[in-house]
Amino acid sequence: MGPHGAEPPAGLLLAAGEGRRFGRPKALLELDGERLVDRGVRMLRDAGCSPVLVVAGAAQVEVIGAVVVPNPGWRDGMGSSLRAGLAALPPGCPAVVVALVDQPLVTAAAAARLIAAYEAGAGIAAATYGGAPRNPVLLRSAHFADVAAAAEGDRGARAFLRAHPDLVTGVPCDDVASPADIDTPEDLAALTRRDGAR
Repeated sequence: MGPHGAEPPAGLLLAAGEGRRFGRPKALLELDGERLVDRGVRMLRDAGCSPVLVVAGAAQVEVIGAVVVPNPGWRDGMGSSLRAGLAALPPGCPAVVVALVDQPLVTAAAAARLIAAYEAGAGIAAATYGGAPRNPVLLRSAHFADVAAAAEGDRGARAFLRAHPDLVTGVPCDDVASPADIDTPEDLAALTRRDGAR
């Protein structure tokens, strides 16, 4: 079924970590006065994802415009958050765009390119930067179970994608996004300066 009348993919923002190196949960950090969790949800919604789910763990968050999915096992790593998020998707959900809360320079334009690749027939689409697949990643529902089974520890979908490169459509996003992540206060300061310089 083509994009016309087809259900849009859901959005899934993984935001459960405690931000060990940062000293507090990254979901609650602010960039330009906006919490990273709200920024991530806005990005997915602007790209056309519906519904949008946020997997929370270390910090209890309320997010306007998203369904919060608690992950009691968040200390086990990102894999458990991806499994919790995939399990919480509504029945019949055709696909999902998975994004990480600590990559605030990933844009709606990047996610929209993944959705366009999905509408053109891709089963899995991954944003690439410098030719290397990173995030976000779009998964068609046929792959949900296998991706969840492979998600362990701090590996989200990466283990499955590396094992099945033939299934992955790379979508260059260098010109519209950056996979830079925030792990330390210095990272946030650098992004704040970069954002303000635009």
